[in-house]
Amino acid sequence: MAQILGENVRKVRLERGMTLESLAIEVGLAYSYMGGIERGQKNPTLAVVERIAEALNVEPVLLLTPNAG
Repeated sequence: MAQILGENVRKVRLERGMTLESLAIEVGLAYSYMGGIERGQKNPTLAVVERIAEALNVEPVLLLTPNAG
C-alpha cells in the first residue's frame, strides 16, 4: 500500500508541476519525509494522506488506488 501511495503521489505531483519541496511545504512535512512517502518507505497516517490529497486537489482514495494516480 505504501508503494502504491508513493507512486500515485509522485505521478499527480508531477502532473501538477509541483516540486517535492513545494508539496512538502504545503502539506507541512519535512522534505525528507515527503520523499520517503514517494519512495514507499514511509507509512503516513490517514490524516497525512488527506493533507497530501488536499494539496494535490484530488480525493484521498485516488492516492490509495493501484494504477489510478
